[in-house]
Amino acid sequence: MAIRAVKRKSTKVKEAEIESKDQRWHCRNRVTLVFGSNDLEELNTYIYTPEGIDFQSVNFHQAKSKAIEEILDNCIDEFYRGYVTEVRTSLMDDGQTVVVEDNGIGFPLAKVKDVYTQFRTGSKFKDEEVDSKGYLNRTLGQNGLGASATCLTSDSFKVTVKHFNSKKTQTYTFLDGALKTKKSQAKKFSGASGVRVEFVLAKEVYKNSKIDKVLLRKRIIDLAYNNPGLTFTFNDEKFHFKKGLFELATVINPETAQIFGEKSYTFEGVSLRKKKFKAKIDLHLSIVIDKKSEDREKIISFVNSTPTYDGGFHHDRIKRIIINSLKDKLERAAKKEKLSIHDNDILTGLYFVIGIIMPNPRFESQTKRKLVRDEFLEKGIEQFISDHIDKFMRKNKEYLDLIIDRAKSRHRFQELKDASKAARRAKKQRVDKLLDANERRNRQNCMLFICEGDSAIGGLRSARDRLIQGGIALRGKPLNVSQASIKDIINNEELSNIMASIGLTLGQESDPAKLRYSKIIFLADSDVDGGHINTLLTNFFFTYWPEMFQRGQIQIAKAPLFEVITDKGTHYVESESELEKFKQGKTHKIKEIQRNKGLGEMSKEAFQYILSKKDYTKINIEDASSAKDMLQVCFGKDSGPRKELLMDENKTAVEYKRASKQTTKTVVKTTTKKAVVSKKKVAKVTKKKVAKATKKKVAKTTKKKVTKKITKKVAKTTKKKVTKKKTSRRK
Repeated sequence: MAIRAVKRKSTKVKEAEIESKDQRWHCRNRVTLVFGSNDLEELNTYIYTPEGIDFQSVNFHQAKSKAIEEILDNCIDEFYRGYVTEVRTSLMDDGQTVVVEDNGIGFPLAKVKDVYTQFRTGSKFKDEEVDSKGYLNRTLGQNGLGASATCLTSDSFKVTVKHFNSKKTQTYTFLDGALKTKKSQAKKFSGASGVRVEFVLAKEVYKNSKIDKVLLRKRIIDLAYNNPGLTFTFNDEKFHFKKGLFELATVINPETAQIFGEKSYTFEGVSLRKKKFKAKIDLHLSIVIDKKSEDREKIISFVNSTPTYDGGFHHDRIKRIIINSLKDKLERAAKKEKLSIHDNDILTGLYFVIGIIMPNPRFESQTKRKLVRDEFLEKGIEQFISDHIDKFMRKNKEYLDLIIDRAKSRHRFQELKDASKAARRAKKQRVDKLLDANERRNRQNCMLFICEGDSAIGGLRSARDRLIQGGIALRGKPLNVSQASIKDIINNEELSNIMASIGLTLGQESDPAKLRYSKIIFLADSDVDGGHINTLLTNFFFTYWPEMFQRGQIQIAKAPLFEVITDKGTHYVESESELEKFKQGKTHKIKEIQRNKGLGEMSKEAFQYILSKKDYTKINIEDASSAKDMLQVCFGKDSGPRKELLMDENKTAVEYKRASKQTTKTVVKTTTKKAVVSKKKVAKVTKKKVAKATKKKVAKTTKKKVTKKITKKVAKTTKKKVTKKKTSRRK
């Protein structure tokens, strides 16, 4: 079927004008195709400072930077071939003239003009070319565009080549993008051979020919780190490194920088022309761990000394293999804690310093900012990580613990979000167990008594000031929040009722203006269980709202242990020592002493005595960190420090914590040591240990029995004395 003819309005139409432009015009007017963006852009990178290294966002001109780098890259290629030991770079006082000089072997003088004015002219097109050891050459330049593009986009470009083989030197001067060319006579030279390039970039092309001195210096230092053994000079400042990129990692943090691994991966293959070849990829990875940082990972990477700002295949592959390896390692610990480990739990605070030198790297564009996939590099990275990851994990056990802690805190954050939702729902609902204060206008005068048992609420109800005093009863001991999750706390009815009654939300700081009660008072029995309840409540409030202690809002009310009836009225005594002092005083004649086992046995008058007080015992926190440590010792999962605390009264919480860490470290060290011991020796050692342990147990049990007998006898004698005194007084 024939194509239909289009109906035109006129007999003649205007045709497109077809032109042919030379490479100079194309390069100067389409410089972005060769060197990238010709405008200032924001680049997240780093700057070298006298103090070390500073990660920041800088104004970066890609095209100007790449134009200079192309000249420097030629020097690095000669270093790879083994011909260069020193590279000198200078930025003149005008801030525009750049000079790059090396001490290599140069190249034939007849080729100078073609190398710097003609595209696709160079010595690196043969991908199968090998070095002296038979491995494929590793180079930066592959397209024969870079140096000529720099020359064609320069106002002046002066090249002096000292050719080692011919022992002759010649200078070419290219003006206005090589529109004009001057050259000197070739003559013999003495001293070092090499190439010297002096140029000023064209204002017409780059809008501004000023060079950023800080970023140029950074590029020179980067090259020095990437090429250990090669000396670089920038404006008389010398850079020479022996350990390469690891030294760059130590600049970030000398204490935590570590070499993950260094390895050469060799492989063989067949080219497109069906020729066999062998090649080598050098891989380096240093890692810096900043445990305090909350920032995302930062990666400094180079491929054949070129900074890959936009990352690419090597970034993604290295990160993914390390992440998966660490997740596999921590899988059991995560399951035990009911956690899921995310990538950011692993990557947060990490710095990767990656260096790769390989044959024929392939980039997305001439700017070489992003590396594309290479099957040989992929195999090399996989083998490289698998060879070194186990050693890294053994060396960084604290970092592995940190990953679990991050997963916990993230999980905790999510639970706190759920808690805030639950708190909003709870505010709308009525707390059945709350004996609320009636004040509506000024809740700052209100106080809430958290009582032990429903029977205590009965006494509180009859004796309280209904306007400002409220109460809520606990059923048994409250939850130990140090060993509970946020979800457990939300699901705990009693703690949820307390939070709803006061107006508190987990994970949110308490606002005095929004609280329904300004004072929270613990009122428990005057016995060991009552003391335990008070400490559990203290742990709960201090864990989530420590600021309430600073404001003096958390207080303890002591219930009178004795009600002493005298001729002048009833006195309330809070302890046995206080009772003894009262007995020794001769101002009162004691008629009866009533001992209260708990709040439920107290009289209405005793409750009135408690509730009539304006202030109670405030729980003051002198040092928040040591208080936190002490509560962790008392209520945490690790029982070791708690046992030590019960045995020794003089040690502080921090000392118990350190002691427990030290013991766990020594246990881990002894268990990890592999010792080849015979079965007989093991049997003997275990027998001795069992014998010692049984002796200790027997000694402990006998001590316990003796102490129990003594306490029983003391209790019997004290009971007899009290009953004798009571009967004598009645007579």
